[in-house]
Amino acid sequence: MRACTHLDRVHITELPESVEGCEDRLAIGSKWLHLWICLECGHIGCCDDSPNRHATAHAASAGHPIIRSLQLGKDWSWCFVDRLVILIRRCRVVLESRRRSWHGSGA
Repeated sequence: MRACTHLDRVHITELPESVEGCEDRLAIGSKWLHLWICLECGHIGCCDDSPNRHATAHAASAGHPIIRSLQLGKDWSWCFVDRLVILIRRCRVVLESRRRSWHGSGA
């Protein structure tokens, strides 16, 4: 099984207690489906099912390879370069009640 070769780029090891939404969509007053967080810099972007795919666009433009889902009940991460789903145990998950504000806020 292949391993992600970019784990040294993970600098976000604690998830935020809450987020406003996709940073790019908030700027233009638009809605999103699900949110992803860049584990290198903490940028919050919308998923690939949202128009403009801001999290993927951020990864490509900034060269930041790994995102993590902020969707309620999801703990997966994705490396765009290695094209792998990964579980990063060192990201501390905050209380479930706080995570609820991350899901559905923009839909």
